[in-house]
Amino acid sequence: MKFYQQFKNARQNIVNVCVLFYLRNKYRQAYFGDNIYLDGLPYFSLSKSAKVHIGENTIFRNTTRNNMVGIFKKCSIAVLDDADLYIDCNSGFSGVSIYCAKHISIGKYLTCGGNVSIWDTDFHPLEKEARRGHNVDKIKCETIVIGDDVFIGAQSIILKGVHIGDGAIIAAGSVVAKSIPAFEVWGGNPARFIRKNNS
Repeated sequence: MKFYQQFKNARQNIVNVCVLFYLRNKYRQAYFGDNIYLDGLPYFSLSKSAKVHIGENTIFRNTTRNNMVGIFKKCSIAVLDDADLYIDCNSGFSGVSIYCAKHISIGKYLTCGGNVSIWDTDFHPLEKEARRGHNVDKIKCETIVIGDDVFIGAQSIILKGVHIGDGAIIAAGSVVAKSIPAFEVWGGNPARFIRKNNS
């Protein structure tokens, strides 16, 4: 059993190195730090004019095998023309959806539960006439900033314009539509203040 586990780990390490090599060569405009761990191949769609930084020791889990919370899909990261995605070091994602149309900044040590979505855009215009004509100039996008040591519970959605302070905790299944101060616990749809986080 011990030999099998060692073989399995060695195989995963080889796959991880190959996937990182592929991503670094395909997306030369992006920075991928050291010791990034990819449990399977995420979906990346990075514009040539995008600025992308993914820091050291970041984890992207794409299968339920290594996270029994039940991951619905692979991690997907899209960064559009002239948009800026910055992920600092030591963060973990499982089946995350990151869609960056303008700017998303994520601090150190983010713990991200399964199937979380982080979107800095409405995707579609809100006015009906603009929606009918799919007038992309009317689509609203606003910067998202997530601080250090934040925990976002599984299946939560972080919407455009939200700033989340250091040490904040977001309960599972929350829809975060407004900014959250540091060291507070929020939850619900829409997310509301629950209590202070003193830990």
